[in-house]
Amino acid sequence: MKSQRKYLECEKQWVYRLLMVVAGFYGGYAMVVRGGAFSNAQTGNVALMALALGNGNWRGAAYYLIPISAYASGALVSEWLPESLRKRHFLRWDTLLTLFELVMVAIMGFIPASAPHQICQVIINFICSMQYNTFRQAEGVSQATTFCTNHIRQIGLSLAGGFTGKKSWSQAGQRIWVHGSMVLCFVVGVAASAVACRFFGAYAIWFNLLPLAILFADLLHADLTKEKDLLEEPSAGH
Repeated sequence: MKSQRKYLECEKQWVYRLLMVVAGFYGGYAMVVRGGAFSNAQTGNVALMALALGNGNWRGAAYYLIPISAYASGALVSEWLPESLRKRHFLRWDTLLTLFELVMVAIMGFIPASAPHQICQVIINFICSMQYNTFRQAEGVSQATTFCTNHIRQIGLSLAGGFTGKKSWSQAGQRIWVHGSMVLCFVVGVAASAVACRFFGAYAIWFNLLPLAILFADLLHADLTKEKDLLEEPSAGH
């Protein structure tokens, strides 16, 4: 009987849940103190660009090319760098990305609230794109760590599978728990950011340093010890 693939540390479900809390915090932070924009994904920006075009607001439409380009650049970088890093047997890209997020979160806290909101919006666009493109599958289940749309869809599909008999309710329940817990983690992150922003304003983003530091320490430890010989192995979904 074929043995089940052992999950890498960066594929563990708890890692994805903590990343979802971080992403929720990004979303709430950008919405509350950085211009009222949702920066975790780009559908809204594309729609706003199209509306601006439809209203003849060419300058307004051109602006949305900035966050859209930042998101595309994040995907490009996160697709290109991992292959190069694997050949160097240094650290996993997943680990370095977490460190990069730590640094960028620290920098964002120093950007005053009076600065153009677009600066932080673009930073969040860039890092969310890399996070979304890097962390793709947790313990055999494809997932997103920066927004909820597909998780909500998967909950509906799991319910449909249970009601139609295509899946046992045990299987459906497991999937509902996986995707439902991710939505809940996002909600926790957004709610936490709302409270933090109320008291700390632009500095609130530093609260994301704690979960990111926990993730970085765990992934770094795995790279240097139990997974030292697996640095060339890509994480699931790649």
